Amino acid sequence: MPSDANGPDAGQPPIVRSVLGGVFMGLANLVPGISGGTMILALGLYDRFIGAVADVSRARPTRNGLVFLALLGAGLGLSLTTFSGLAVRLVTEHRFAMYALFIGMTLGGAPELWRASRPFGGATLTAFLAGLAVMAAFAWFMGGTQLPDTLPILFGAGVVAAMSMILPGISGSYVLLILGLYDTVIGALSVSALRESLGGSLRIIVPVGIGAVLGIALLSNLLKALLARRAAVTHAALLGLLIGSVFGLWPFQQAVHPELVHKPTRKAIEAIVLEGASVDDARARSGLAPEVDLAAHGAAWSGRTKSDLKTASLVLRRFKPSGGQVGLVLVLLGAGFGVTRLLSRRESAAA
Repeated sequence: MPSDANGPDAGQPPIVRSVLGGVFMGLANLVPGISGGTMILALGLYDRFIGAVADVSRARPTRNGLVFLALLGAGLGLSLTTFSGLAVRLVTEHRFAMYALFIGMTLGGAPELWRASRPFGGATLTAFLAGLAVMAAFAWFMGGTQLPDTLPILFGAGVVAAMSMILPGISGSYVLLILGLYDTVIGALSVSALRESLGGSLRIIVPVGIGAVLGIALLSNLLKALLARRAAVTHAALLGLLIGSVFGLWPFQQAVHPELVHKPTRKAIEAIVLEGASVDDARARSGLAPEVDLAAHGAAWSGRTKSDLKTASLVLRRFKPSGGQVGLVLVLLGAGFGVTRLLSRRESAAA
């Protein structure tokens, strides 16, 4: 994983691993609480990814960098279009199993990052602990903030959310939820909002978009410079972020509000609560079975905003696992770890 091996100019990108990186990145983005950047980091493609994005942001793309981003994008598109329904269903019905698999895949990238962080001295230890602390703070202490949708705040939210998309372990939508701006930003992107008030939506989209572009450009170039000049320390910080990203993924958790985790049901509830749609109309739109009690769900969530519903869908509670569940988790942890290590070894052998 050292930068000289995986930078955008370090020879032809690994085709299979680049596409798989995009696939895993897409799957991670479909699972609540997991960042696509974590998968890129775990698979040993992070340095190459940052270098390619930084070059594009400076209008100085390289052929290998563009090929790599195209392969990654192809895998990402394949994942989102092919596995989205399956991933949502598995997370809804078997969250503990999906989390176990992703924990294993994430930790599978730790050995390579550990080697790239050596020699492990005071500076690298401090960087590692700092990365670990950042992810612990996001997992345990953040939330409940509500910021106004002023232009400076929206611009800053775009910068922070875009940076979080590049940093492993933190998803952009999660940052918007933490800042209390998820409903504002995502709502402005909807077709209905654009039709009703194009100017109002653009007042939100434009500053967030400008901030996002600036955030990606700044962070990708900063990380590229750090990886080139202080590779060991930077990889140590990334190792801390990687390991810390599993803090919020304790497998034996279940949704407090499973009706909100199931996206079609949540969309139907939103139609009832936010749009005033009838139960029958909302059911017809979402294609839900008659046994789903939309009337009760609509009454329970009456008066809530879209952001409230999205935030509530992420609330989890721990449960006591059975022996079989513990055994399955251990198998999936090992399988996920083994998959990532196998892909990493293949890349190292090809480098």
